[in-house]
Amino acid sequence: MEPWPAVAWILLMTSFADWLETVYSRDFTMMDIILMHPSTTPHPGGFKCFTCEDAADNYECNRWAPDVYCPKDAKYCYTLHMMDKSGESVSVTKRCVSFKDCLYTGCAQIPDNGNQVCSSCCEGNICNLLVPRNESSAVFASSSPLVSSSSRLLPTMLSWIIISVSVLIAGHV
Repeated sequence: MEPWPAVAWILLMTSFADWLETVYSRDFTMMDIILMHPSTTPHPGGFKCFTCEDAADNYECNRWAPDVYCPKDAKYCYTLHMMDKSGESVSVTKRCVSFKDCLYTGCAQIPDNGNQVCSSCCEGNICNLLVPRNESSAVFASSSPLVSSSSRLLPTMLSWIIISVSVLIAGHV
């Protein structure tokens, strides 16, 4: 058998490959996360969170997040996601936090500009991969019970988020 048909086939496929546009995903897969964040810890129970301040969107935050462990007193990963009226990302902030910073999660409208802000917390290594976009994803996801059935958290989440966002907006002006 002559090698020329095989060579012609390879050249034909190469020319087709040049015509096809490569498409890259703007989301990370779990395998990407595992490869980017090895599992050795500096202290027992050590974990990592995606960490960024005012990134343009979730992809930019996760892409440039520093690969460092959370301090011992921080047990949760926090995400604050601000969106415009059409639901497009305005800013994403992620960091390691303590329990008290996770008490008020949810979504709220910002009266000044009509933007919406959603915050969430989660417990676990790099668990803040995604950003909250609505009430169903703006939650405190914990593997341990936070309150007993006889007590309830006060419904001050909305005022706490509006105050936090007002401080965030004031910092940009």
